[in-house]
Amino acid sequence: MWVTCTEECADAVLAKVEMGRKLSMIKAWEESEKSKAENQAQKKMSSIMSWENTKKAAVEAKLRTREEKLEKMKAEYAEKMRNQIAAIHKEAEEKRASVEAKRHEEILKYEDMAAKHRSKGTTPAKKFLGCF
Repeated sequence: MWVTCTEECADAVLAKVEMGRKLSMIKAWEESEKSKAENQAQKKMSSIMSWENTKKAAVEAKLRTREEKLEKMKAEYAEKMRNQIAAIHKEAEEKRASVEAKRHEEILKYEDMAAKHRSKGTTPAKKFLGCF
């Protein structure tokens, strides 16, 4: 028993073919939209990465500039402190030389006074030894 394809059967086959074509078009549309969404997301990610790299580079450059400025200030301050130390050392040397010169003058003065006392046969008026 062979069943002949009637108009209903032909309509059903055509409907099935039409449904397959629609499903195929829907699948193609879906893939296209997904691809567009993926490309847009990738483009935005790339843009964000570029923005991030630019901002980070700017901040790092600013940091390097500040570090260089601080290093320069540190070197200048260290030089200033070394100069102060040198000035203090120079002043101390001058004071030592002054004290040494005064000591030498006083020694010469007392040697002269002692020589005068010896030549005259007198003793000094001040007594340096309290007990004698």
